[in-house]
Amino acid sequence: MTGPRSETVLGIETSCDETAAAVVAHGTEVRSSVVSSQIDLHAEFGGVVPEIASRSHVELITPVVADALVEAGVEGPGVAAVAATVGPGLVGALLVGVSAAKALALVWDVPFVGVNHLEAHLYAALLEAPDLELPLVFLLVSGGHTLLVAMEGHGRYRVLGSTVDDAAGEAFDKVARHLGLGYPGGPIIDRLAQDGDREAIAFPRAMPGDNLDFSFSGLKTAVVNHVRQNPGVRPEDVAASFQEAVVDVLVAKARRAADEIGAKGVALGGGVAANSRLREAFLAAADEDGRPGYVPSRAMCTDNAAMVASCGWYRLQADGPTSLAVGADPGLRLG
Repeated sequence: MTGPRSETVLGIETSCDETAAAVVAHGTEVRSSVVSSQIDLHAEFGGVVPEIASRSHVELITPVVADALVEAGVEGPGVAAVAATVGPGLVGALLVGVSAAKALALVWDVPFVGVNHLEAHLYAALLEAPDLELPLVFLLVSGGHTLLVAMEGHGRYRVLGSTVDDAAGEAFDKVARHLGLGYPGGPIIDRLAQDGDREAIAFPRAMPGDNLDFSFSGLKTAVVNHVRQNPGVRPEDVAASFQEAVVDVLVAKARRAADEIGAKGVALGGGVAANSRLREAFLAAADEDGRPGYVPSRAMCTDNAAMVASCGWYRLQADGPTSLAVGADPGLRLG
């Protein structure tokens, strides 16, 4: 590609409950990033309602894209490509973003690039630290996924471990719901835990040893049983002890994975990467092991379109445009 518009990619993200658009140049320079969250719409239901999410995306996608272009100081025909998350995620939500991106690509006569949402999360770290040396181990932790990924090059990944049941973020939400704390559970437990004793309750650490997979369902059950058997227990201590059990397992397995592949660094990604205790423990472990550790800003941890645009730029260089026949894939996997 040549010409001024070859610099920039418009990214669109609608995989769950954030409607987002961003413009990124050269895969690393964020010129705009606009995110409209639906948390208030779903809070009363204790979780994301797919139909509500899809309707909200339909209402918001046009103004969010317009805001991103204005903030970046570009007009639509001035972008090199339009990238959108094609999966995984909620199928109705994904279709809104994919359809909008294809329409814009056709109108502007630029390539469409389909992006894997999980791959995009890896680029959230590289957006803010493009000089990170490969190979890297990424700990990707969100409401729907808990993965250990070896990144050996752009587009070259190996999944080293994944969850066999509940994802870490899902466990946070379920424990918060049982404690009557509200939704989303992760930020609430994080705040509550700051006033608790993380050694007050000896919750189990699931799947210890050399296995790099994760399991949080048993831990969630242990929390529920403890609260039922000890109705006077301080919620702050439950939150802190539960959070510590999750963080212990995540950090220990990330360290083991980095040792196994000889990683030159480790990085966090995903919504749960915004958790203050996880960020603290992850960086402390990296420092102790003598490896560079990177934790994205909280804005880059949650779903956003800057990471989609960045990933789309690299995908465009490596693979060229995505066929317009490609649709949404709610079960799309990484690797």
